[in-house]
Amino acid sequence: MSGRFTNQVAVVTGGSTGIGLAIAEALLAEGAKRVYLTGRTAKTLEAAANLLGEHVVTVVSDVASLSDLQKLKDEIETRGDQLNTIFANAGIAEKNSFGETTEDEFAKTFDINVKGVFFTVQTLLPLLRDEGSIVLTSSIVANKGMENLSLYSASKAAVRSFARSWANDLKARKIRVNTLSPGLTRTPIMENGLKMDAAQIAALNQHAATIIPLGYVAQPDEIASAALFLASSDARYVNGVELSVDGGMAQI
Repeated sequence: MSGRFTNQVAVVTGGSTGIGLAIAEALLAEGAKRVYLTGRTAKTLEAAANLLGEHVVTVVSDVASLSDLQKLKDEIETRGDQLNTIFANAGIAEKNSFGETTEDEFAKTFDINVKGVFFTVQTLLPLLRDEGSIVLTSSIVANKGMENLSLYSASKAAVRSFARSWANDLKARKIRVNTLSPGLTRTPIMENGLKMDAAQIAALNQHAATIIPLGYVAQPDEIASAALFLASSDARYVNGVELSVDGGMAQI
């Protein structure tokens, strides 16, 4: 590893599984001093901490809760850390049927995916160093119109919009803000959020060969590599962009 993050401190929200966990693992492999990892479930966070080791601090935190976000900020301040990067990664993916969608379904998706991202960054912004970076996890669905995913797609479009606005809002501090938009990725969201069974996941893997130029569903570490690029000095002149990491799916 190149050591691009030697002695740096980062926060990864939604980091107990999937893409967030892969980002944390890659940061530590590249020399990060400390990674703050959040999630809503203590058990999965404990498993992540056992995997990642002593340089991880886990905080049970729901990004939709401003008091939980303040608790995260307090934990970082108590340890005397300043942040080099914020990975606002926490989010959910659930189907909704247009015409039958409830107010509760709407609120759940937008509270976590939109409100959660906004207030995660706003709450932690005073701890972020000048010339630091922010990476927001969106999705290629922000640019597509997939069936039964209108809430998820709209929420991720809002996330992409935040990167444009915040890159301008934070220009005086030279803080870069970029969006990471994964395509099909094999994470627990398939089972937990989209409620896919083993047969459906197998069918999706087969379908990927026909709709993705590279022909397969990504693994979380492939998405994490792009996230680290956006956060690193390798991308020091990259600001306000959306990087689609999808094997070409959204490009054709």
